[in-house]
Order: sequence, then structure tokens, then C-alpha cells
Amino acid sequence: MPDPWILRYEGFDPAEEGLREALCAVGNGYLVTRGAAPEAVADGVHYPGTYLAGCYHRAASTVAGRTVSNEDLVNGPNWLPLTFRCPGGTWFTGPPAAQTLELDLRRGLLTRTALVVDGEGRRTRLVQRRLASRARPHLVALESTFTAENWSGPLEVRSALDGVVANRGVARYRGLTDRHLVPAGEGVDGSGVCRLEVAAEDSPLRIALAARTRAPHGTTAVTYERREGWVAEVRSLAALRGRPLTVEKVVAVHTSRDPAIAAPLAASRLLAARAGGFTDLLAEHVPRWTELWRRCRIEADFDGAGPLHLALFHLLQTYSEHSVGLDVGVPARGLHGEAYRGHVFWDELFVLRLLDLRLPELARSVLRYRHRRLDAARQAAREAGFGGAMYPWQSASDGREESQRLHLNPLSGRWLPDHSRLQRHVGSAVAYNVWKYYEATGDVEFLSSAGAETLLEIARFWSSAAVYDRDRGRWSIRGVLGPDEYHDAYPGADRPGLDDNAYTNVLASWVLARAPDALRALPGHRRDELRERLALDAPELDRWQEVGRRLHVPFHQGVLSQFDGYERLAELDWADYRRRYPDLRRLDRILEAEGDTVNRYQASKQADALMLWYLFSAREVRDLLRRLGYPAPHELFRRTTDHYLRRTVHGSTLSSVVHAWVLTRSDRRASWRYFRDALVADLRDTQHGTTAEGVHLGAMAGAVDLLQRCYTGLETGEDALRLDPHLPSALGRLELELCYRGHRGVVVTVDRRTAAVRLPEDGPGPIRVRCRGTTATVRPGEVRVFRL
Repeated sequence: MPDPWILRYEGFDPAEEGLREALCAVGNGYLVTRGAAPEAVADGVHYPGTYLAGCYHRAASTVAGRTVSNEDLVNGPNWLPLTFRCPGGTWFTGPPAAQTLELDLRRGLLTRTALVVDGEGRRTRLVQRRLASRARPHLVALESTFTAENWSGPLEVRSALDGVVANRGVARYRGLTDRHLVPAGEGVDGSGVCRLEVAAEDSPLRIALAARTRAPHGTTAVTYERREGWVAEVRSLAALRGRPLTVEKVVAVHTSRDPAIAAPLAASRLLAARAGGFTDLLAEHVPRWTELWRRCRIEADFDGAGPLHLALFHLLQTYSEHSVGLDVGVPARGLHGEAYRGHVFWDELFVLRLLDLRLPELARSVLRYRHRRLDAARQAAREAGFGGAMYPWQSASDGREESQRLHLNPLSGRWLPDHSRLQRHVGSAVAYNVWKYYEATGDVEFLSSAGAETLLEIARFWSSAAVYDRDRGRWSIRGVLGPDEYHDAYPGADRPGLDDNAYTNVLASWVLARAPDALRALPGHRRDELRERLALDAPELDRWQEVGRRLHVPFHQGVLSQFDGYERLAELDWADYRRRYPDLRRLDRILEAEGDTVNRYQASKQADALMLWYLFSAREVRDLLRRLGYPAPHELFRRTTDHYLRRTVHGSTLSSVVHAWVLTRSDRRASWRYFRDALVADLRDTQHGTTAEGVHLGAMAGAVDLLQRCYTGLETGEDALRLDPHLPSALGRLELELCYRGHRGVVVTVDRRTAAVRLPEDGPGPIRVRCRGTTATVRPGEVRVFRL
């Protein structure tokens, strides 16, 4: 049976190389390096890439005759390059005659075992291990061991730093400006440390690397080579048949964004000179991963432990304790590639529910990233004619809207207007994240200093964005997009946007209802200070409640409508399109290439209205709709689910997460199928080539959270930890170790007959637990078992 802690690939497959490079990436929250071979260059098969958290650069491009500005997460200098040859031969550039890749998820260690046969028939066994230090986040290391199998003689090893890099990892972007970094100096210190510095044009961003390469045995000579943006050490070794030779490369990386340094280059040179060897770094690195896995422990008796570990692994590599001081968000595609230009979307909605209960200090840091950009959101609202804070659909360095104005349909070759910036619901996601973090942690200090202000300004935005419809006697929110994204206008309309998206309006109502709750949760003096700072008076609060209780929510035929007028759209000939196109995930591109538009049809990219049942329980959705003055019969959920399931093409990996969650209430067998799809979406590259451009972090975290919260029925609140387990038939037992309101190491165990909660002995006090109508107080050191 395969080891669930090892991701293993045999052989070399050019078609799969990009996928493997993304999934075999190693990182530590400060940076992530793709699993490209050290001898590889970007050549259409391989794509070496190192991405540093928060390192963005803005550049202008000409697209379809228009000048557009995009801010990209830059592909940093390549620290990996290492190759070898026999004197007079050619440098090894791959592929090897045989190869095995093993990513040890438990230890954060990538091992490559390869056989290289040169033109003279010399066989050399190569074993390489690499890591991105979890203990020292500015250090990365590569250990290479060469064993001559059928020859003896001189061996040359070249270890380089390459600063001549570009952002070319996404084919759709290759017509855009791709060079963000320019060489700013390279050289070799007296101690033999190679150094390299690059700078972003018209930007203060600088990145500096320093590499120390050593070989404990066999060195006969060392020389150096350099050209602009590239520097290398060439080490001559005496190889003896059957005797291993090891070369260690330790690289220090700093940027101008780093705190507590004088200058990136000086910091990197000093760190590289002082760093220990590979064995020392590994000895420091592994215990940090052990600690993380203990805090993120999840035991489930099904055959998906490997993909489960992989999903957690990549989340913990993207955002870690080393991200906290960097003022960075959670990029939707991790730090694993260049898809979405490294931007931050709403995906943290799926990520933070996991972190709230595992590593709340990381969740808090993500929310701080949003709060630091509150003024930018306020400015965006003002420019659009609204009050409060309007958060951008895509965010990067400074909080301005980074959504593209044009996007390419590769099926038609046409550049098309992009209206995704109208997804105003991202602000509600930020507010939701603030409140759910507070409920899980009880962190009044954060609520007082940042969280409440953020939530209140988002509520103010929704109140100002709503317009009164006298005919209906209700408030409307117009010109927006929902999570579906396919529908961005009414058929034949001369303006983009839709009116009264149900998900947007109901969630806006929820935000407006939480505003007074957030104020009540604050200490009295802080409540008064905040109201004074925001000039928030009683009449404005009253208006918020008026709007929040009278927003229009559309329905048709007993179904919650995706948006106002949805029922007037045509039905697609699904049988015909499924016959002609086996994969309809990009139905929008298919229809546009045919000269049609998805705006004409009742067809969705991903869950939209159903997102409400992802964020809230069935009871909560009924309460929200009834608060708005709408009847919410029990059959509403079934009818709405049935309607959209038949019309959704799952063009996003998040769609499987949401459907798995929603169907837990009605069809656990189908829920389990969607869960399994979400869990392996990147491993199997179900979106057909997109994983090579970066992992889908929201889907990875969301799949894990299905086990953590959905199937356990776990909810957090100010008054109690709630459980209502609904295990699918394929899952017999779950055990989780959580952090809840200051208690670390809360163990929740669920099986078919019981649910149990155990508190560690050193907890700060008792907690209340509710399970299917039974409430109990559990004290530190106690276990409470509930019969199901």
C-alpha cells in the first residue's frame, strides 16, 4: 500500500512535467520553489520558478490596441541551477535515463533519484535532496550526490544563480510584458560565496541571493564564471567508481520587503556565510514540520489520506508563521505558479475556516492584510459613488482593484471585456471571515483594533449601494456579478452587471445584521471611540437595519433565483452540447467561440445561489430569508439544489467543494463523490493543465474543511462549540485536533454511534458543547461523549 506521506512519480513524462513541478514544490510561507530539475531551464516542458510572498511588480502591456497595467507576483531569481559533466563533455541538461521523484510531506523534503548516461556510455547515479527551511525561512538548500557506476575520472559540477528570469508560466499571458526584474549586480566574495541581486524596474523592490557551495571530499579545483545577471562556481572533483561524491548548495534569499535588515544583499551574504550544512538545516527543519502536523492532525478512515496530506502540505507551504510579518494575503493559486498573477481573491473564504480552528494566528494575519487595505477599499467606494469600503475582487500589494480589463478566449483567439471586478460579494466574504474568526477565537483585541472597523465599513458600503425600488417596496443592489462569473450581463444589455444576485443580497443582509452584534461585542470605551471615528450615528444604524430587512431576493417556481430575471433565460440544449463537447467546464469559451454567449442561458460555472447553504446551515438560511420577509419552506432547499445541479458545469475547483457540503443534507453518497473530486482536483489536474500554473488553494483547503467541519457538523459560536455529525457511508470515523477560544489541543472524535470532545488538562477553563439538542460543560482534562 502506498505511503500516504509520500508523493511519488516514476520516470520522466514531458506532458506531466508542469503538473509535477507544481505539486512537488517546496516552500515555507516566505517563498516556494517549484519542483523543476536543477539542470532545467524554462523551455516549454520545464518551468523553474521561485515565488516570494508579497513580491509584486506592475508593468504596462499593449493588448488589442489598448494599454493595460497588470501587477504580477514576480518569478524570482532561480537559485536551483546545478549541473555536471566530464571534462570536454557537454553539461547535463536532461532528461535522465531513469528518474524517481519523492516528496516527503511529513518532512517537507523533495528527493530525486536519477540515472544519467552520457554520450560515452558513462553511467552516473544522482541523488538530490532539496528543502526550503522551515526553521530559517531565508534559507533554501540542495544536496547532490554523484556516484560513478562504471567509470572513474574527473567530474565538473557547476552551481549557479540565475537572475535573467521572466514570467512566462501561463500561455494566456505570453503576449503581456513578462520581464519584471533586471540584473543589479553579481559576483563572488573572497570566501567563495556567489552573490546576485536583481531589481524591479521603476520599483523599490530588490531581491538578493547568496550561494555557498561545498563538497566535503574530492575537490581538486574551483573556478568561477559570471555574466550579467548570472554567476556560477565550477568545482572539479575526482570521481572513483562506486564512491559517492556529495555537493551541498545553501542559498540565502532576502528582499527589500523584509523587516529587520539593513539591505537585502548584505543580509543574504552574511546568512549564507554563517549557515550550517544540509544535514544541519534538515535537522532544524524536520521538527518544525512535526509541530505543524501535530497541530493540523486529522485522522479519517478512508483511502484518501495521501491527497489529504498533500492539500494541507501546500496550504502550509503557502501561508505559515513566516508569512505573518510580511503583510501578505493568501494567493488563490498559492506561491506555486503565475496563474491569476498571484492575486488574492475570495478564496480565503475557504482557507480561513480551516485556519481559524488550527492556526488562528495565521487567520488573524490574513485579516490584518485586509484591514491594512481598508483605506484603499474606502477610496474605491468613494470613486464609485458609494460610502464605506468596497474591497476589490482581485488584490495584490496595495489594495487597489487588480482585475484585468480584458481576457483572452484561447478557443476563439479574441480578447474580450472582463467584468469580474463587479463581484462585490468579496467584501461580504471579508466581513464573514472577520466574524467567524471572532466566533472561533473570542479574540476581542482583534475585533476592537481591526475587525469591527472592517465589518462596519463593509456594512456601510452595502447600505449605500442599495437603491429603493418603489414598485416592489424593497431595496435592490444592481450591476453586480455573483460567484457564477459566467453571467456578466443581461442578453442584449448595453451595460455589464446583473441586478439582485441572491447570494450577494442575502449575504449583504447578513453583514448588515452583524454590524450591531460587532459593536455590542466591543468594550464600551472602544465602541464609543469607533462610532466617533466612523461618524456612525443612530439614524445610520437604523437605515442599515431597514435595508438589511428589505433587500429584494428573487424566486421562480419555488426556486431561489440566481439573479433577478434569471427565469427569462433560455434552456441550453444540454444533450447536444454534451455530445459535441465531452468537457463543458469552459462553456463560456465554447459558446463565445461559436458566436453565442452564456448570458443567454440558465447555465452556471459553479455554485452561486447554493453558496448560501455552504456558508450557513439550513436553519440559518431559513432565518435569513424570513428576516427579509420571505417564506422559506423546507422544500426550497431541495428544489433550488435540484435546479442548479442540472445546470452547473463545475468550471471551478471550488464548485465541487460547495456541492459536497450542500449535498451532505440531502444525498451523502453524492456529497462524498464531490468531496473526492475536490480532494484530488490538483493531483489529477481535473481542470486540464491549470494545476501546472499553480495549485488551487481554496479547493485544497475546502476539501480538508469538509472533513473538519461539514461531516462533523462542527460550528463555532460565542456560547458553545456545536456538533451535528453526518458521516457519509464511506467514512466510519474522524478525529481532529483543534484550537477553540484559547484551548489548543481540543480533540473531537466522531464515529457512527458517538461524538466525543476532550479538552487538554492545561486549558484556560471549561467550554460548552452542544450536540443534537444536548448541552454539556467540558472542563480541562475531561472527555464528554455524546450518543448519536
